[in-house]
Parts: sequence; C-alpha cells; structure tokens
Amino acid sequence: MTLIPLLPIMYEPLVRTALLEDLGRAGDITADAIVPADRQASLVLRARQPGVVAGLDIAGSTFQFVNPAIHLTAERPDGSTVVPGDVIATIEGPARGLLTGERTALNFLCHLSGVATATASLVSAAQGTKARIVCTRKTTPGLRTLEKYAVRAGGGSNHRFGLDDAILIKDNHIALAGGVRTAIERARAHAGHLVKIEVEVDTLSQLEQALAVGVDAVLLDNMTVEQLRQAVAMTGGRAITEASGRVTAETARAIASTGVDLISAGWLTHSSAALDIGLDYLDLNRQAA
Repeated sequence: MTLIPLLPIMYEPLVRTALLEDLGRAGDITADAIVPADRQASLVLRARQPGVVAGLDIAGSTFQFVNPAIHLTAERPDGSTVVPGDVIATIEGPARGLLTGERTALNFLCHLSGVATATASLVSAAQGTKARIVCTRKTTPGLRTLEKYAVRAGGGSNHRFGLDDAILIKDNHIALAGGVRTAIERARAHAGHLVKIEVEVDTLSQLEQALAVGVDAVLLDNMTVEQLRQAVAMTGGRAITEASGRVTAETARAIASTGVDLISAGWLTHSSAALDIGLDYLDLNRQAA
C-alpha cells in the first residue's frame, strides 16, 4: 500500500503551536546570542536505533517556519526501514534557524518514528496471516492526525478517526442501554445508511446476541486465543472480527493465527518509545575553506 503524505494544512497548525510553545516571549536567546546571523550550516539526521521513519515532512515544516531559507532533503523517506548509522535526511541553511528548530523537529520526528516502528513490529509478527494491525483513539491529544499517519507509515491501518465516523458500541453503552440487542437496535435506528456499526463483546454469549441482531463488525475484547478461534468460527464471515487486548509483538502472531481480520492496539500511539535519531552538524563554511 502506497503511503500518501499528509497535506501541509493538516500539520502546520500543530507545528506552529509547538514552535510558539518553545520560542516563548523572546525567541531563542541562546542561538541569537552565540551564533552569527550569517553563519550557514548543515544538519544530518542519523538513525541511532533500527526502526521505521515517519514525520520528515513535519520536521521540514518546522525548520521552514523558523527560517524559509532552510531546506530538508530526505535520504530515507517516511516508511523506510533504517539501521543505526543510516542518514535519514540532510538539512541546510542559516545556523541560527537550525538550532532554534532542532528540538521541536526532533520531538515530532522521533515520536512519530517510534509509533511507526512499534506498528511495524506487530505487522511483522502477523505477516503471512490475513490480520491487519490497526490503531485506536488512544492518541496524544492534538496529535491524532500525525500519530495515525505514523501507524500507516509503519504498515498498519487506521481504526476510526473520531466519534463521528462510525458507531462503536462498547461495554458502558451496552450497560446503559440495558443489553446488547437494545444497544444495536437503537444504533441502527439512529445511523445513516453509510455508517458502520461495531459492537464490543467480551464473551461468546454476547457475540451470539450481536450476530443474531446483525452488525458490521465485532470487537473481541481481551479474549484468550482459544476463545478468539471459537469467535471467528461462530462469526463465519457474517461480520469483521477485531481482536483487542494484551497485544504485544510476542502475542500478535498467536492472535493473528486465530483467523481474526483485525488486531487493534492502543499502545501503538499512546505508549510507543521514541526512536533515537541523532544530529550531526557539518560546518559548510569550514568545508568550503
């Protein structure tokens, strides 16, 4: 699947906010005091860990906002696998701007590459099965668009983006409605003709009730591998099956082998470790001397 880049309008407001948070009321007083205004430099972004790259456009936008004369050239575009020592990108321009933008750019790049790397670990574990790895709404507030993009960069797929693009009936909805059947019937009466309905179940009895009424997808929550096998057999293709809960790179293979269509993991976006990406400076003035 081809990775489609985000349109700048989708991330530029986030970049602006992050830079304003860092620049405060007086700008980068350290770089302004120490670095001559006419000094040019080159920055090399280099991988220090194996992983998958995501967020280069956002990093480049960060530097462009600081100084439009700064230019990023990608060597390993988003979605690329890197090993320690690989040059991910070079960034050239006024040295003050490079120093001012580097932390914000790295915050985005390292975090999003970490999400992509974590996703790739689950995708690899499920390889050879029909299961697709998907994310959830457990995202960092304000960064959902970027984190879900990073999941795609890691080879995963996206679950719903918000509360308004699909109906997902969870345990509390069922409890407040008074049961699985009632919740589904109310959802169907309310939903538009293009809106999908998924219901979360944590027992095979609840699954049987959901299938009797009819839904588009079932979220099989915290079931054992054996229960997942039974659930897939019970469903018999009548609904998309999604496994969720206790998903790690070590358990994903066994979960995928049950025949489920999707495996969702919230930790991909809310708890994945940042990918360590280093900065190496090359002084263009010294190179030219």
